[in-house]
Amino acid sequence: MSGTLRSNISIGTKVAIVLKQDQRSGKLTEGVVKDILTNSPKHPHGIKVRLEDGQVGRVKKLL
Repeated sequence: MSGTLRSNISIGTKVAIVLKQDQRSGKLTEGVVKDILTNSPKHPHGIKVRLEDGQVGRVKKLL
């Protein structure tokens, strides 16, 4: 499933995100969604979320 649709993501979902500082390298960070920060139903670069450890990034993969 794609991380570009808000309907695919819910609080508690395990995801792989790309952090702002990792966008050039494409390094992914895994974690569990605490908050969904994007309000629109879809976003071409991925829905922005906050993980339980406080990191913020855009969802690239659902795990």
